[in-house]
Amino acid sequence: METLLDFAAGALTLGFLIVGLFFLRFWRSTGDGLFAAFAIAFALLGIGQAMLTFMEVRDEERSLLFLFRVAAFLSILVAIWRKNRQTN
Repeated sequence: METLLDFAAGALTLGFLIVGLFFLRFWRSTGDGLFAAFAIAFALLGIGQAMLTFMEVRDEERSLLFLFRVAAFLSILVAIWRKNRQTN
């Protein structure tokens, strides 16, 4: 059962990184900072998931690794805030 969980965690990590590359491509073609924020956020989510999976951290020590998720969601929130504050 543990092998299946490791496989699913690896697939999730790969999915996060692929979606990050997808948004990076849109950022390169449009230059919109919101796409860059999503690319950074998904890269952070992928890195955090990979570290949780491959470092085999005990449950009580995982709270520091969740800071990757907090940073990812904060980058999205800041990008949305900046996008709404722009004057056209």
